Amino acid sequence: MSDLRSKFMKVYSVLKAELLKDPAFEFTETSRQWIDRMVDYNVPGGKLNRGISVIDSYKLLFGGKELSDEEFFLASALGWCIEWLQAYLLVLDDIEDNSQLRRGRPCWFRLPQIGMVAVNDGIVLRNHICRILKNHFRGKPYYIDLLDLFNEVEFQTISGQMIDLITTLDGEEGEKDLSKYSLPLHHRIVQFKTSYYSFYLPVACALLMAGENLENHIDVKNTLVDMGIYYQVQDDYLDSFGDPEVVGKVGTDIEDFKCSWLVVKALECCDEDQKKLLYENYGKADQASVAKVKELYNALDLQGVFKQYESESYEKMIKSIEAHPSKAVQAVLKSFLAKIHKRQK
Repeated sequence: MSDLRSKFMKVYSVLKAELLKDPAFEFTETSRQWIDRMVDYNVPGGKLNRGISVIDSYKLLFGGKELSDEEFFLASALGWCIEWLQAYLLVLDDIEDNSQLRRGRPCWFRLPQIGMVAVNDGIVLRNHICRILKNHFRGKPYYIDLLDLFNEVEFQTISGQMIDLITTLDGEEGEKDLSKYSLPLHHRIVQFKTSYYSFYLPVACALLMAGENLENHIDVKNTLVDMGIYYQVQDDYLDSFGDPEVVGKVGTDIEDFKCSWLVVKALECCDEDQKKLLYENYGKADQASVAKVKELYNALDLQGVFKQYESESYEKMIKSIEAHPSKAVQAVLKSFLAKIHKRQK
């Protein structure tokens, strides 16, 4: 894996060097240094799972064969387009949420002399995707399909972000209203905000590279969307029940009044007194209120509810994967599921 990661990083260096010499813009030394630093700070700092998944998926579609240098480069370039998309979304998301930290470092807009220039930087990152696709895929028969795919998934993701942002807004009186939170709303936010770009997009890129028509793979899309929802439910669970040492961060969904799977399940199964306690304490930043909500989660045995959800979801997804006619596509989907099943972080 470390060898794959280092080969993947080499492709990043090539792509970044091309972007810093893009003939469509006349760079000055200052602007070139700005873009160089901005891209390095925001694009390659995560786990890179989404990007590397394009390479893994493409290999599995061909029975795990060794890729030629060109195939590896092209699959990696598409993987990096997804990482660039993620970087663009996160730069703007951090401003929208007024966040302090991202990946253990100050958010880009928090750095001295950056501030709201970060809005334009986010848009630059988005435009880099089109430049990479043009540089390396313009002559490919699936070039238009790739552009279409990235445009559509971006639209779905930012629309999901909109639902998330407007759902957590306070009411007219500044009151937080838990009554609007439900399981269908939670699924809708996750499906659009996370599932399409994190789960469907890497596989769709690999399918296009392999010469497949995405319209023939709607069932694959549906399974991957389900996986994305399952992944987010795990995230919501780990936010309250995970070990911060293992997860790598302290959860704040309760304080942030998030439409979390846990609060939705709590609302489904609590009595009137417990509901009153939730309404009074959910979304408050003080530790006493957070502790009361967590006590309620324990009293309702949400750990048990989650374990049952996890095993039922896993069985359902395995069933739908095994119904797929192509063994190669089954292998891709099973490898995705294996990476996230029973994860602890």
